[in-house]
Amino acid sequence: MSNQPGVLYVVATPIGNLDDLSPRALLTLNEVSLIAAEDTRHSSKLLRHFGILTPVTAFHEHNEREKAAELVELLINGKSIALISDAGTPLVSDPGYRLVRAAHAAGIRVVPLPGACAAIAALSASGLPSDRFAFEGFPPVKSAARRTWYEALASEPRTLIVYESPHRIVESLQDMVAAFGETREAVYARELTKQFETVRHANLGEIARWVQEDANQQRGEVVVLIHGAVPVEAENSEDAVRVLRILIKELPVSQAAALAAEITGQKKNQLYNLALQLKSG
Repeated sequence: MSNQPGVLYVVATPIGNLDDLSPRALLTLNEVSLIAAEDTRHSSKLLRHFGILTPVTAFHEHNEREKAAELVELLINGKSIALISDAGTPLVSDPGYRLVRAAHAAGIRVVPLPGACAAIAALSASGLPSDRFAFEGFPPVKSAARRTWYEALASEPRTLIVYESPHRIVESLQDMVAAFGETREAVYARELTKQFETVRHANLGEIARWVQEDANQQRGEVVVLIHGAVPVEAENSEDAVRVLRILIKELPVSQAAALAAEITGQKKNQLYNLALQLKSG
């Protein structure tokens, strides 16, 4: 047993291109006593590629509670551990929160090794406002819950970053259109750093139709970025605001927006987004 506790390293790994593994990460993975990996089969490809022979243990969402205590005990006894996920930066929509929290509670030093992250990579190439953004992770799996989830974000002024499964991306994009409107500016980022990397900047309606019509765009890892809601004062006249304030007291948002469009001559989708903002605020 060592007199000094070990160190927990939180190590970012490539999201596709293996050249994105940093020299510091490579050195750390070789030197630690143990690597805690989300999926040992997946991580073994990366470790084999770089000739890393460090022992590996499985650490995933199904065993995180029990495994965290076991790993912290090893750290207390002087073993250093590297935490990695299947790809990218651990804890960003991946397991690890409980282990890092437990390590802090036990007085263990936690050291981050920065590197690839799909959300930040997509944001950097999106052309959308990046001074303020909100990472929302994966939306709910079921359609009704997902639609409600998106509707709750419709008035968010920050750029939104969402991950989605390729198996649900078509339906999820349709739900985005329903919640944010067809004209909301967005970016579709797929397979970042890989052979078929795609970054498309368009409005949500165009992106939803394009993905539905092209099966190739329904494969791989997907990040969708959505422009934040434009402040009411910047996009809508006082008349539209006044009319909608009256209508949403008596009517559902969609009906209020449709009637306000007839009265003011403004676009229904624009007024729908405005009505959501007024309703929530």
